[in-house]
Amino acid sequence: MKRTISLFMALAMTAAMLAQSKVYFTKEISPEGLVKIYKALGVKAHGRVAVKISTGEGGNQHYLRPTLIRKLVEEVNGSIVECCTAYGGTRQDKGKHWETIHEHGFDSIFAVDLMDEHGDFRIPVQDRKHIKYDIVGEHLPYYDFMINLAHFKGHQMGGFGGVLKNASIGVASTAGKAYIHSAGKTADAQLAWQPEYLAAGPTQDDFLESMAAAAQGVHNWFGEGNIIYINVMNNLSVDCDCDGHPARPEMKDIGILASTDPVALDKACLDLVFNHKATPGDDEKPLIQRINRQHGTYIVDYAAQIGLGSLKYKIVNIDK
Repeated sequence: MKRTISLFMALAMTAAMLAQSKVYFTKEISPEGLVKIYKALGVKAHGRVAVKISTGEGGNQHYLRPTLIRKLVEEVNGSIVECCTAYGGTRQDKGKHWETIHEHGFDSIFAVDLMDEHGDFRIPVQDRKHIKYDIVGEHLPYYDFMINLAHFKGHQMGGFGGVLKNASIGVASTAGKAYIHSAGKTADAQLAWQPEYLAAGPTQDDFLESMAAAAQGVHNWFGEGNIIYINVMNNLSVDCDCDGHPARPEMKDIGILASTDPVALDKACLDLVFNHKATPGDDEKPLIQRINRQHGTYIVDYAAQIGLGSLKYKIVNIDK
């Protein structure tokens, strides 16, 4: 029986890797563009809808602004959802996080849910190479549908951040973030960042594989037809929205991309960066260097390997 199940899973993973997924694209980075690309996916949000974003670290100016996402959130009657961080700053402490949410204007427009404000719980993961479960905010079961709305940009540790990071690190609680970053070695956020612990900790690829596994856990939790993915490619700094003092973007805005396949979506965004041709005032090299320094592209390869999605995709330009 175990051999039969393993063979079935292997066949399913192979099929997912070989399939060609649709990735929708618009150059229009606007409230109307977000609604248009959501409708192009043809998957209607239903029930209680979570819109997972990053509310941005205090001092950061690159996060997705409430004015940009407002029409989409209203279209689906959604709630903004977030979880606390695991590295100090203005969002690890729930009180400070609420202050940041208020300062950035989210709670004046939307219903906002800090999902791990009162605790967390474990959800299953399919790939148990490093993590044996995913630790997420305890409010996750309140929702029937999720829009993973990510700001695609660089990231100090992951190389880049897109929908895979937003599903894994983003949905994880403080303990869950430590557990993923340590590749399953600890859920103690204080211990995870100690120099002596980091020195003996996981490799970079272990961390990226753990992120992919956690993203798959969230995807499977909702199930096909109950989660969609959107990347907004603007403010393309080498630094994440979790950085209170990010570097100035050196690459110009590209557009919005969306898919039901998170692997294909992040892969398409990476390809747009790596295939970009620099012109004066529009330089992709710093972002590529950041991604390569952290072996960032490996997460999409591993996510495809474990069956989360496909590296093959077709761009559907909805502007034409």
